Amino acid sequence: MSQNLDRLEALPLRENLRGMSPYGAPQLDVAVALNTNENTHPVPLPVVDAITERVSRAAGQLNRYPDREFTELRTALAAYLDHGLTADNLWAANGSNEILQQILQTFGGPGRSVLSFVPTYSMYPLLASGTGTKFIAGQRAEDFTLTAESAAKQVREHKPDVVILCSPNNPTGTALGLDVVEAVYEAAEESNSMVIVDEAYAEFARFGTPSALTLLEGRPRLIVTRTMSKAFALAGARLGYFAAAPEVTDAIRLVRLPYHLSAVSQATALAALEHSDVLLSTVEDIKMQRDRIVDDLKRLGLEPAESDSNFVFYGGMENAQQMWQNLLDQGVLVRDVGIAGHLRVTAGTEDETTAFLAAVENYLQQK
Repeated sequence: MSQNLDRLEALPLRENLRGMSPYGAPQLDVAVALNTNENTHPVPLPVVDAITERVSRAAGQLNRYPDREFTELRTALAAYLDHGLTADNLWAANGSNEILQQILQTFGGPGRSVLSFVPTYSMYPLLASGTGTKFIAGQRAEDFTLTAESAAKQVREHKPDVVILCSPNNPTGTALGLDVVEAVYEAAEESNSMVIVDEAYAEFARFGTPSALTLLEGRPRLIVTRTMSKAFALAGARLGYFAAAPEVTDAIRLVRLPYHLSAVSQATALAALEHSDVLLSTVEDIKMQRDRIVDDLKRLGLEPAESDSNFVFYGGMENAQQMWQNLLDQGVLVRDVGIAGHLRVTAGTEDETTAFLAAVENYLQQK
């Protein structure tokens, strides 16, 4: 490995990439993997059949380029989101990470900056580096919350070209109030900044938690990003999308690669959207397991955050790294997100949740 690093450093890398590490979570062969916020429920067979049928039809035409505008898919996504949106408001790409990359390619870049509030999704600074955009790490309160007043103040101070708000936030799982989004958007008017609300986990939000989709009308610099990786259980399909004013989708067309969304990806997503009720049927079960994790970790004396996502961020242990290793030794893989005294666990199936909670209780009884 060290020899490879030496060879890497010998290449004429861009200076802002030197010394960086690629994004990645451990991919270990364990009985219970709860570290990457996947929907651990398998894709239902009727949906598998529908995807197979649509992809099979697409396969007969793979000698031709796909629909560059993926109009049918954008129309289907608009119908799924509702809120009065049309195909002109929608854009899609290979996962929400490519969506964010395209946005930074369009509105970020050399001499420009992006502000987000840490701790948050660790890909944001990597996407910033990859597009030559300066990353500004905004601050949260000690309990990782973010108020409208604090967020707006930091936007006015830094005057970024792009602001990313993650709601529900990864890794803390907490959703932002719409007052925060509104305050940031208003503060960003001074610098004409684009405001992104990353709602990758929106379908898992607790009852009454509003979506920033309700704020789109009359806000041409607001973008709400979503994914089909989580609630739709399609992490392997790589399909992310956003809703915004039509002029934003026009702007993204300036940087997208030709035919960036394959015919197979389009067919898979369309079949999934046609069966969204079946795919989303697991969401309530996942939310139930998430709330069970929160309740049981509290019972065990730990400190879980209330979650609007499909995972739980928790602290209160003496040694987080020791707990992580002990759980792994018991066949349960959770995520060490690099925040002192905290770990993150995905809410899986009932059996996976039971295995995690039993492993935690076993570890605590050994202390």
